[in-house]
Amino acid sequence: MKKVENIVVAAASLAHLKYVGQINDSIDAASKERGTGIARRSDEYITTKIMEGKAIIALDGEDFAGFCYVESWGHNRFVANSGLIVVNTYRGIGLAREIKRKAFELSRKKFPDAKIFGLTTGLAVMKINHELGYRPVTFSELTTDEDFWKGCQSCVNYDILTRTGRSKCLCTGMLFDPAWEAEKVKKEAKPKKVSLMEMIGKLKNKSNSNGKDSGFKMFKKLKQNMSDDTVRQSFQD
Repeated sequence: MKKVENIVVAAASLAHLKYVGQINDSIDAASKERGTGIARRSDEYITTKIMEGKAIIALDGEDFAGFCYVESWGHNRFVANSGLIVVNTYRGIGLAREIKRKAFELSRKKFPDAKIFGLTTGLAVMKINHELGYRPVTFSELTTDEDFWKGCQSCVNYDILTRTGRSKCLCTGMLFDPAWEAEKVKKEAKPKKVSLMEMIGKLKNKSNSNGKDSGFKMFKKLKQNMSDDTVRQSFQD
């Protein structure tokens, strides 16, 4: 049985250009198998992604196992991890998750301020995206770059997208915004406010364990360091 631990997943380099034909054949076959998705890209396009350092490849020794590439849109304000493919014999072992994780890391490294998004009909991909911090969003929150949406023309469901004014389709839109992460870090770093009543409660507990005098002295010192108005207002609250 294949094991993900034995597969090397890393950024593709010039040494991997020999796999371009196999990569494109695999993307094409998977698209036809699902009956949806983006169709085959040109070999030149995949070659360019590899040469630009914007692709992730998975290899089991010399055997091709999976692939994904990074695209930027809207003047680098949006980034998509596209063309995710796992060869049939390597499915079900967590390889897609590892490829997506590496592509996500590559996207953050090359475009640290960009929003990372994707369109997918696959539940497995949705779960992986969720683990990486993506959230489901409406299409209006994705890139407005016409070149991106032109890529949907080869999908069998493109008529749904056009009939709905590009507001919905069978795909689910998912987005990761670096601003969410920054906001979370800011909230976690913000010191928690402690009310006067909470402080008194702690002093009471300490008094019970160390004696009333020590607790009273601490409370008296605390009160001296605060204005009468502050103490009065805290009790009123």
